Amino acid sequence: MADQSRLSVYLIALGAFALGMASYVTAGLIPLIGDAFSVSTAKAAQLVTAFTLAYGLGSPVVVALLPGHHQRWGLLVALTVFIVANIASALATSFISLAIWRAVAGVGAGVYLAMGIAAAAAITPESQRGKAIAIIMGGMASGTVLGVPISLLLAERLGWASAMWLIAVLGIIAYGGLHAKLPALPSAQALTLARKLAILRSPHAIAILTVSLLGAIASLGMYTFIAPFMAATDSGAVQSITGYLWVWGTGGVVGSFLIGPLVDKFNGPVITLAIMLLLFIALISLPFAASIHPLLTLLPIALWGAVGWALQVPQNNELIRTRQTHGDGNLAVALNESALYLGSAMGAASGGVLLALHLPVSTLAVSAGAIAAVGALVQLALLVNTQH
Repeated sequence: MADQSRLSVYLIALGAFALGMASYVTAGLIPLIGDAFSVSTAKAAQLVTAFTLAYGLGSPVVVALLPGHHQRWGLLVALTVFIVANIASALATSFISLAIWRAVAGVGAGVYLAMGIAAAAAITPESQRGKAIAIIMGGMASGTVLGVPISLLLAERLGWASAMWLIAVLGIIAYGGLHAKLPALPSAQALTLARKLAILRSPHAIAILTVSLLGAIASLGMYTFIAPFMAATDSGAVQSITGYLWVWGTGGVVGSFLIGPLVDKFNGPVITLAIMLLLFIALISLPFAASIHPLLTLLPIALWGAVGWALQVPQNNELIRTRQTHGDGNLAVALNESALYLGSAMGAASGGVLLALHLPVSTLAVSAGAIAAVGALVQLALLVNTQH
């Protein structure tokens, strides 16, 4: 990568770092926000729903409507919306206004990440595209693993709004750098909305998105229940899961950064198949490891975090590679990110049903592993069909 392109990729990753913080910090701020606005925990938790739904459902619609010849402008506007929404969140005087601004932040975040990945792919040689996407996804993972704890510590001392201010400041720094250094992006062909939505009739694209969805249901869905899983008697009755969460997150950061060179060197769809198989192995081995000793679960948890986060690098790279010539590469990436959030919600809902049925907590990991196995089978079928 040329120096200017490399710097631009890292600046996009800085924005992704802020995005990672914004995506997950609200869950930790729920008690403080509940006290500040005198609302119940259940009601405060809807702020997370507002952000994720807007991100998952709203951002693909916005990306589909954006003109292809204004990609640089679209990226900077999306980042501006994200920054303004976080500033407005920090200044919110009512819970309703806070919820609205979290939804706006969600749309801005989703559009920014999709446009950012596409921009990085456009200014990077194809032989290094996987590395560029990995840097951006690594930035988002780092924002989750490192940024969220830092912002929560800040919030405990200065109030919940300080976390929003920190996210906004990081976004402003990224914006300033991108405005000055991001080179002009090639104009995509002008397409009607109907032409863009043709991606939904592409069996190849739908298969890729299905694998992303199943991977998210398995990985992020199980992450929702890591606390009750480790707290169960069969898993050693662990009282504090902080260390386990750090291992999962650290694995995610490492996996996100290391996967890039592999994607550039080897066949991306084959790497995706390997990732889904490793995710299956990691999840299915959790109950076995926990039954021996809770600390043994750190190994599959680290692997789970690494491959779960790494999955989106070959997926986004493959979508851009196959859909860019159709003019809907940006929309393909946005749909892939939506699959993550939709999968997370579906995984959480399914896990809740299993717990409501009073099934053994180990059923959560086994079920998540089974879903990963289905994803591996879909990916295998995709590989076979592609080779014929």
